[in-house]
This record gives sequence, C-alpha cells and structure tokens, in this order.
Amino acid sequence: MYKIFSVCFFIVNLYANCFSQNTGRTVFNFNDNWKFAQADLKDAQNTSFDDRTWRVLQLPHDWSIEGPFGANHLTTNQGGALPTGIGWYRKTFNLPSATKDKKVYIEFDGIYRNSQVWINGHYLGKRPFGYNAFRYELTPFLLTKNNIIAVKVDNSEQPNTRWYSGSGIYRNVRLVITGTVAIDYHGVFVSTPKVTENLAEVKVQTTLRNTTNQQSDLAIRQSIVDSTGKILISKQESISLLKDSLQNFTQNLTLQQPQLWTLDRPYLYQVKTEILQKNQVIDTQLSPLGIRTFKFDPATGFYLNGVPTKILGVCQHHDLGALGAAVNVRAMERQLEILKAMGCNGIRMSHNPPASELLDLCDRMGFIVMDEAFDMWKKKKSKKDYGQYFEEWHARDLEAMVKRDRNHPSIFVWSIGNEIREQFDSTGRTYAKELTGIVKKFDTTRPITSALTENEPDKNHIFQSGALDVLGFNYKHEAYTEFPKRFPNHSIIATETASALETRGQYDTPKAAVQLWPKDSKSPLVEGNADWTAPAYDFAAAYWGTTHEESWKAVKNAPHVAGLYVWTGFDYLGEPHPYSYPARSSYFGIIDLAGFPKDVYYMYQSEWTQKPVLHLLPHWNWKAGQTVEVWAYYNQADEVELFVNNKSQGILKKGKDEFHVSWKVPFEEGILKIISRKAGKEVLSKEVFTAGKAQKIRLIADRKAISADGLDLSFVTVEITDEKGNIVPDANHLVQFSVEGKGNLVGVDNGYQASLESFKALYRSAYHGKCLAILQATKEVGKIKLKASAEGLESSEIEIVTK
Repeated sequence: MYKIFSVCFFIVNLYANCFSQNTGRTVFNFNDNWKFAQADLKDAQNTSFDDRTWRVLQLPHDWSIEGPFGANHLTTNQGGALPTGIGWYRKTFNLPSATKDKKVYIEFDGIYRNSQVWINGHYLGKRPFGYNAFRYELTPFLLTKNNIIAVKVDNSEQPNTRWYSGSGIYRNVRLVITGTVAIDYHGVFVSTPKVTENLAEVKVQTTLRNTTNQQSDLAIRQSIVDSTGKILISKQESISLLKDSLQNFTQNLTLQQPQLWTLDRPYLYQVKTEILQKNQVIDTQLSPLGIRTFKFDPATGFYLNGVPTKILGVCQHHDLGALGAAVNVRAMERQLEILKAMGCNGIRMSHNPPASELLDLCDRMGFIVMDEAFDMWKKKKSKKDYGQYFEEWHARDLEAMVKRDRNHPSIFVWSIGNEIREQFDSTGRTYAKELTGIVKKFDTTRPITSALTENEPDKNHIFQSGALDVLGFNYKHEAYTEFPKRFPNHSIIATETASALETRGQYDTPKAAVQLWPKDSKSPLVEGNADWTAPAYDFAAAYWGTTHEESWKAVKNAPHVAGLYVWTGFDYLGEPHPYSYPARSSYFGIIDLAGFPKDVYYMYQSEWTQKPVLHLLPHWNWKAGQTVEVWAYYNQADEVELFVNNKSQGILKKGKDEFHVSWKVPFEEGILKIISRKAGKEVLSKEVFTAGKAQKIRLIADRKAISADGLDLSFVTVEITDEKGNIVPDANHLVQFSVEGKGNLVGVDNGYQASLESFKALYRSAYHGKCLAILQATKEVGKIKLKASAEGLESSEIEIVTK
C-alpha cells in the first residue's frame, strides 16, 4: 500500500482526493463517482454503452448487504441468506497532462468475485479469487479524456463459500502513475535478519522495472525513518538497470539502539526507498518496519523479543456486520479495540487474505497475525468454490498474498490452508510442498503452518509432507496433552478452538455438562430453542467443539501449545450452526454481530488481562420465587460474595481450572450485588437492578467527534431503559431513526442471529434492550443529529461533530 506525502493538484470530474509523492509516482484515490448496475448486461464494457440511468456510488461497495434476506437465495443461510448475482461498475475519468511518457496502472485491493476488467473497450483480464489485490496497466489504451473503466463482477455461481462473502468491488481502488523506470508492484521487501538490544540489521530487497529499451544508470537510496518522520540513517548505491528488465537489488542498513515492536508498544519505523536518476528522485515508496524477534519452541511455546508470550488470539471473518464486506477502516479499528480491551493479542485471518488496511491496524495496535491463503485446495467444500480454479490460479494467488503482506510486522505465521481435505490422501504431500515452496520463495523470515483437523500423524498427509514449520490444529482439545509424544520436536499452535454457541442476553438454565448441538454430524437437532437462540451461559457448543472455558483450560495448561485462536472473536454473517433459516449469522462469537460483548467476553478478560474484572450475569428480571443461576467472572481477587437485597448468598472462591463461580438464588425483586475481595479488602463491586417498565431511549456514541472525510463512522448504541436508567432486558421495541446534517445512517443491527430486518433500514427492533445505529460522515464539516423514537417511549437525540 502506497504511503502518501502531500496533497497534489485537483482534477475536475476525476477525483475528490489526489495524492503524490512528488517524485515520479502519483497515487489517486479512485473510489468516487462509479456507476453501478446489478444485472447481467450485454456489452456494458463498450465505451458506447449508455449508463446514464445507473446508480452513482462510492467504493468500497458490497451490493449483497443491501438486499433482503430470503430462504430461496442460492447462498443459503450458510452464506448469509442474502442475494448475489452479477453486477457491473463503470467509471469515466480524464487524465492529467503530466502522464506523457508515464505508466498508468489501476490497482484493485479485492473484488468478489470472478472479476473482469476493461479500459476503453479493451479487455485487461480476470481474477476468479475474490480476496487478493491485483493491478492492470492501462497505458496502451488510454485517451486524453473520457476514459471508461468497466468491471464485471460475477458472484452468481452459488454456493461458493462457507460463510458470507459479499459481492462487488468491496475493497479500495487506486490509479497509480509512475515513470517508465519504477519500483515494481509490491516490489520492496524489508526484513531484519539480526536484532539485538543494541542494533538491528535491516535488509531491503527492491525489485525495479525498466520498461524502456535503454539501460538506466540509477541510484537506490534506503532510509530508516522514525515515528516522528526523522530520518535516522540512509544508504545510497549506484546501479545499472538493463533495458526492458525486472531486476532485484539488496541493501543492508544497521540501526543502533532500535526500539522494539511489542504487543503493548508496537513501535513502527518506516523504510523509505528512493530511486534516483541524475540526482533526481524518480520514484519513492514507504514500507512499514517493526523490529522484533520471535520463535516457536516445541516444549515451551512462543517467544516475542525473548519473552515467553502466550498467543491469545481469535479468528475473524472479513465481514463488518451491518456494513457487510465493504472495507471501512474505522469499523475494523473498532473491532480490534474491543478485542484488545478483552486481552486479545492475536488475529487469525480466516480463511483468506484480509484487507491490507486491517494489517496496517494490527501493525499499529499490536496483534500477532496468522495470514491465511485458502479455505480449500483442489478438493472443494462448496459446489462452486475456489477448488475449481485452484489448479490454474493457486500459485499466482499465493504469491500475490505473500508479496503484498510480507512487510507487516504483525504477521508472524503464514497459513497455506484451513481444514484442507487433501490431508487424507497423498496429494496433500505434493501440494503442501509446492505451496510452502512458493511462500519461501518470497519470504523465508516466517514459519508456515496449515490448520489441520487430523491429529493422528500416520493419517495426515500434509503433516507427512514435512513442509510445515509449525503444526496448527483445530479443535479436539482433549488430545493436546498427547501432542509432544505424537509430534516430537514440533511446535504446536491451536489454530481454531471452541465453536461455542451463545446469543447475547438469552439466559437458558445452565446444564452441568457441555451440551453439543446436535450431538454429532449425523444426528438431528433435538436441542436448541424455538426462537433460534443459544444460551448466553457458556455450556453449549457445536458437535466438533466445546465451551470457551474447556478450550481455554486445555491451552492454558499446555505449555507446549504456543497459544490459540478462538473461533470466533465476533459473530459473522453466514454459518448459523445449528439452525436453518431464518437464522443467518453465526453464534460462535465472543462478541455479537453489532459489537456488543456477550457475557463470556468477561471470562476472557478476567483470564487474559491484569486489570481488575468483575462481571455478573444474568439480568435481574424474573418471576417471584424462580430459582436463578447467577454466575460471576472475576480476577485480581481471592473471593466474591453475592447479595440479594443486602442479604448474603455466600462467599465463593474459584478452584483450580475454574473460571467462574455460581450460586442458585430464588428471585426477589430488587438489587443483585456482588463484591470481590483480596486479602479481605474490597476490589470491585457491581449491582444489577430489577428493571421497571420501559420508558426511555438512551443513545451512547462510541465517538462524538469524527472526521468529515466521507468515510469515518460513529457507532451509536441504543438502549431501552426504565425511568431510573436501567436497561429493560426483554425490551424489543421497534426504534425509528432519522438523521439530519452532515452524515447518513449506513447500518443498523441488534445482534440477534435470526433477525430478518434489513441492515440498511431506517429502523431496528431492540433485542434484549439494545440495538445499534451506524452514522457515516459526509465530506462536509458540521454536525450530524440522530433522533431515535419508538411507540410508548420518550425519544432521544444525539449530536456528532464532523471535523
């Protein structure tokens, strides 16, 4: 991803934003003023095609999230029960005069899926895979004005994935203008072959492209820049670049007294690569540099900068809830903030290359990332999935991922696949060796894994290939203690754990043992609830998994397991196991689809952080005399005491391998209170009140000031309360929204996995007393006023300032 130095000229009818490095490379934001039609049209690639009636929109764009839910959509509820089909995008643009003797490229960060691109009627190519970045050169086909880019997106073949994919140009697009001699696409690779307390050796490999028929005498200058923009060290070398060639050059720099990249303080330098000709800079690129050391040890796990570090991670799919798959930096940042506050330090990008902006955030915020290439190889999992393209495209797609992502310090592991079916035959050996060879061709600084399901060595051909540096295993936590014997001298990580089932605020009476819904893959679902919910208490799981507590206990007590990636951090669209339609999003998340933490969030927070935690569940609105099981998650304390209307219900302490305590209490209206103590002194206390009749709407914005950039978001939590401000736990009022000022309502949600209300409506039903409204700024400075109203309730307003 190209970093930007300064604002340059504005071109009428072309771009709202244009940035340049003033050094021979100009990068245009190419997201605005596209025209879109969701239809299978003939000849829409032609310049003469009439698109005047098409909708004008801004990218990134996901058309599936705009559609209605339906039982008959070919995606099925496993893909989110939303429409797909075929869509066309067109954009008309003029070029600046400065493009003479330049090269012009269009860069797409991701299109789902089967994209085909034309410029002025000339066919540029196709990309079946929906998750990779790619570019095309436009230069030979450009006109001085009224150039037309046309993109056909075909997501009609269904089902082609096991989760919600979205449809369209759902990631960012840029127009890039370079000289005829320039740094190649993703052509800088920065690594740190040696790091000590006193110095870091920085290796910079640069690929240059000469498109002229003359040899070029050049210089390459590499500089290390600190976080304030100060150049700390530079090195310049003269080179000769052969005519019409692609050549690699390596330079080494030594940085004294480096600041290390850590999880708590992820310090980032940049490497500034400059290409000079006759002492004039003709191209520049900035690359992130995080200086850190790490290793996986078969006996003792993972070490970061020499410090033993348990990877406390989650798996994440790419959708952003009500926003769908369309990339938005603030929405991704919010998810990471919520996870970081839980104590999470790792993200597994499941099961595909993520948006590059998400990796930028992980670099800045301090996460241990597993970057994953594929969910399947040649053997398919869905009728129309990537398996049909794997043989032809896997090498190009894997190379594209590694070359794009290899400078991100947050990435510690490459994964070449998830639950690959070739584990079970000899082709697994061949493919595993080939794929790891591709990765190592472009990066030898990180280990390679694959998320395996078969943990018997003699049955797993991917393991038998000997290609993996770290063995990743999904589920089957009971076998963790056996791994040192089964896989001696192999480092182990739990790539996927839990698959527990929860619905926020649904308090079914807990069972003593883990409940599997259903009990196995062949049995019908006889468990479950008529309203397609799962219990908020942690006792139900998919048949292949277990509860959060059980899976964490297994990893916590296994020093040879480097860490875990819980399935999943957030609920995601699609895969609503164990239910059929109308369930349309998952139950696996620690946090629901709207971004509201489920109760088990606080179990992880009490285990994964050092900050004092005390969380009490459930709510306190029940029938008189009804026996209610009360749970508490806590840490930094020896004991907790529960009170009902100031009457003690007893003091409890967690035993070994226990993560909560519980009481069975007859309900009586009033106050449920808990106190945690350490050495007899109070640490924290919490109260839950019996809520009265719903009276009011309360609006709480995560940020009351946002950027007027047309992209930034404010997430507004909507709470239904009684007259005293207590959330009413069974409130399900239909909340109507209206927006005035310099912003728009771009999404609504309530976290209920079987809601069929549109994410793009101007209303949302509360669920267990809460729902969410997402506001997006326009490009005008001012204020956004959101009003929320519901029948029988006092309405509420909130103002967001856009700067």
